[in-house]
Amino acid sequence: MACPICDGETDPKYRPFCSKRCADVDLAKWMSGSYAVPSNDPEDAEQVLEELDKKNSRPH
Repeated sequence: MACPICDGETDPKYRPFCSKRCADVDLAKWMSGSYAVPSNDPEDAEQVLEELDKKNSRPH
């Protein structure tokens, strides 16, 4: 298996990466938003969920 960042040989200590540096590069990409999981949710999904929470928290 090759390191997904630099294609170097994988080190079992940092698997699937070859080094701490490449593991940190990958983590930085996740934290900066460079990696993203596609979504089919509408852009206003958060607003809709907040409205549903408000409706569900009202006394009946």
